[in-house]
Amino acid sequence: MSDQASDPFVEHRSLLFTVAYEMLSSAVDAEDVVQETWLRWSEVDQSAVRDPRAYLVRIVTRQALNRIRTLERRRETYVGPWLPEPLLTSPDVAEDVELADSLSTAMLLVLETLSPTERAVFVLREVFGFEYAEIAAAVDKSPAAVRQVASRAGRAVRSQRPPPGTHPEAEKVMRLFLAAADGGDLQPLMELLAPDVVLFSDGGGLKKAALRPIHGAEKALRWMAGVFFNYPDVLTYDLTTMNGQPALRFFGAGELDVVVTVRLERGLVTALYLMRNPEKLRRAQGGAAQLSR
Repeated sequence: MSDQASDPFVEHRSLLFTVAYEMLSSAVDAEDVVQETWLRWSEVDQSAVRDPRAYLVRIVTRQALNRIRTLERRRETYVGPWLPEPLLTSPDVAEDVELADSLSTAMLLVLETLSPTERAVFVLREVFGFEYAEIAAAVDKSPAAVRQVASRAGRAVRSQRPPPGTHPEAEKVMRLFLAAADGGDLQPLMELLAPDVVLFSDGGGLKKAALRPIHGAEKALRWMAGVFFNYPDVLTYDLTTMNGQPALRFFGAGELDVVVTVRLERGLVTALYLMRNPEKLRRAQGGAAQLSR
């Protein structure tokens, strides 16, 4: 291997992790894919690689596509609603509006509706700006076929993705959430929930969570009040940034217990996402993930 300071893998590692995470919605699996990419990169004649960035993204994309098959089998036996693994992100990610939007829980769930190839093509083209020829090499299709896949994926995403909400709007919701958790009036929070809001809670069978999505503002608030608005006195919380969006973290006895994010449309909350699965909370309480485009 070349000196680490000039190694293209080191230079582009945060990009490779971001690509893998956007394709897999799992930091643990993304890290594994990046490690597999490094192993393959260490075995090639790097002096013969004309564009290391494109070459490395090609490897990480293929490895992520392979990993998706394993994840699909795992999902078949998953207990309750499945949500993407939340990532603690730094302020500079939130400042990159396009990247932050693509990383949001709401957007990752939209990407989950695509086929693996559609997701790879969409992510590489729309989020990272790769040329069709570069994407074609990564997904083993012709550039013409990639254009068709990109068009199809783009239509599917546009029909489902929420209009981009603003950071202050989401932060306002989170502060009202904190006030409610402090035992304050629930009405201000209620007024920001769309009547048909849907609450998704992911406990993975390891923590208490609703086994099905909960529909309606009153039912959603009632369920949350029963679970952690009346939490033991050891509950602490903070307002932070997850996946480039404002988020709340609730801690019980010093351990991260819940991460809350939302989907906003025209100033109203149309979806609430509560992550409680401890296996998905490990990266949400350490250092911020290194992400880039």
